[in-house]
Order: sequence, then structure tokens, then C-alpha cells
Amino acid sequence: MATVRLTYFDGRGLGEIVRFTLAACGIEFTETLLEERQEFEKLLEEGKLVFRQVPLLEIDGLELVQRGAIVRYVAKKGGLYGNSIEETSKIDMFYEGTRDFFESFHYMVFQDPKVVLATAKAKGLPRYLPIFDQALKKNGTGFLVGNSMTLADVGLIEVLLIVTEYFGEESLSDYPSLKAFKSMMVSQERIAAFLNGPQRKGPNTEAYVETCKRVLNMDW
Repeated sequence: MATVRLTYFDGRGLGEIVRFTLAACGIEFTETLLEERQEFEKLLEEGKLVFRQVPLLEIDGLELVQRGAIVRYVAKKGGLYGNSIEETSKIDMFYEGTRDFFESFHYMVFQDPKVVLATAKAKGLPRYLPIFDQALKKNGTGFLVGNSMTLADVGLIEVLLIVTEYFGEESLSDYPSLKAFKSMMVSQERIAAFLNGPQRKGPNTEAYVETCKRVLNMDW
């Protein structure tokens, strides 16, 4: 089998949901971690970055950018994208909601962390936690859609781990369905192996930010 390769930075950022999805599907992958501008320019010259951005996933002879396109391809390949057009639509709906929730934390370190976290606590948590708790309760299987793990669940566990990392487990104390969901998901064999393995990245650091700025030629 050809090597599956993810090209991104040595940090979570927009690449972590790709790592999560690959892991949930049981797809082994290698990583190229960008450090210098020249590496990025080489990818551009080779025509691998259609929209001049990463993450880039090379899989099955494809060179995919745009994280939404990447994770959907992987989810379809790994059986995490539903069994009907109705299920797929619900998976998309909830997955996109997890991305909106994720945006509450996306600019950690790039902006003042205290401001980002204060805004997330005041606006993000009270908006999204009740929605996902109710959705889990309504579905009644422990998952957001259907009776097995889907891309929507992968998106939700990524952001719940961020929430509890910064605000503690007590942040879910009023949301019993979310608490049960988090406990169940982190005990899933493939998810647990990823979370305890070397490809799981730590919180984004200032060094990560400086690398991103250097490689992408960012001036902020």
C-alpha cells in the first residue's frame, strides 16, 4: 500500500482534525513537518498546493488540500460518513457545527490567549455545549448520528478535548450526554491509541506560531 503522507506543522492547528480522522479510520500515515519557507515553496513549485495552503494529504494518488475535503475523503474511505444521504447530511451538519465551535479556540497563541479563552468561555461554551448535549440525548445511541462513530463524532471529540484541557472536566458537569460521550470516545481503541501515541500534538506554542509565520511568510 502506498504511503499516506500528511504535510503540516509540528502543532495541532488545522492539521489535528486530519490526524484524528485518519486515526479513527485506522489509516496509518507519515508526516512531513514544515520548518522553513523553502520547503513550502518547493511544494508550490511541484503544484501540490492548489490553494497555496496546508494541510496537504497525499493519499491514493491524490494531493488533497482544504481540510474539509481531506477529512470527508478519509471518512468516506474509512466508513465514517453514514449509510444514506440523510445520515450523510446530518453528519455534515454536526461536523460543520464542531468547526464553528473549534473557531472559538483556533487563534490561541496567535492572539492573546487570555482574551481568546475569555471569549470562548463567555460565548462559545454556552452556545455550543447545550446544542451537542441535546443532539446526543436525542439520538440516544451515544453518537451524534446513527449508532456508530462518524466524522461528526471525531470533530466533536477534538473540540471537547480542547474545552476540558483549558477549562477542566467541570466544564461539562451540566451536560451529562457530553460527559458520557467524551468518556466513550477516548476509550475507543483507535482514538485512545492516537491520543497516547507520538502523532498527537501538544497545545500550540509560541515556537509553533513562529514556524507558521516563517513558512507561510505571515506578517502578523
